[in-house]
Amino acid sequence: MRVDVRGEICPYPMLKAVEAMKKAKPSEVIEVLTDHAPALETIPTQASRLGFSVKIGETKGGEWRITLSRASPS
Repeated sequence: MRVDVRGEICPYPMLKAVEAMKKAKPSEVIEVLTDHAPALETIPTQASRLGFSVKIGETKGGEWRITLSRASPS
């Protein structure tokens, strides 16, 4: 699933990411595309609370891909 929130500012990137996480199937990976740096803190915080692991990578200057997947049970 891809959530493109480029051009949006807080709280919308985080809210849309949370909505996607709640709808995601157990094995589904969510890609969040953002150009709003504060989302790099708010989205991972919420993802952890919802049991998702997070990977962040810069795609180009000032844009990032946040990859969310369900954390493996320990």
